[in-house]
Amino acid sequence: MIRTSLLTIHILSGATGMLLGAFVMWRDSRLLRGGPVRTVSGRVYLVAVLVVCLSAAVLCAWFRHDLWWLVPVAAASYALAWLGRHAAAHRFRHWSHAYVHGQGGSYIALTTALIVVALTVDGPVGGAWQLLPWLLPTAIGTPLLEVWRRRLIPAAVAPVVRAPTRARR
Repeated sequence: MIRTSLLTIHILSGATGMLLGAFVMWRDSRLLRGGPVRTVSGRVYLVAVLVVCLSAAVLCAWFRHDLWWLVPVAAASYALAWLGRHAAAHRFRHWSHAYVHGQGGSYIALTTALIVVALTVDGPVGGAWQLLPWLLPTAIGTPLLEVWRRRLIPAAVAPVVRAPTRARR
């Protein structure tokens, strides 16, 4: 009963993160042009990733001790999501690197987890091929994140050109 409830929470929060992640990154790309971003959807994404990570840690601790090494991976995934949201809200030096690789890295982690579970845990992929679901999301996603970051920077940091104002007499 407890395991089923935890799995349900884990799956629902993971699905929420997967659905919201792409939307949040797309929306933030538009909003970041105007300054720091603090959105409800971004906060919901961050909470979804936190719940996924916490439920994964509890599931590992109680039911799958052999997967203990996923707990630090889950913590790093949440840290990436937090870094992305923090960078979008505060715009510190090199914020675009932190935002894109934090937000995008956490989404890659969610994608990797989904693909690994779907293909390797009682799935059709076995043997040496089981390594591919772990590596492909990062190998494909990281270059895409860098392209996104390079497109985001000119749009987000371009100076606002204003028409000259006349002095009043």
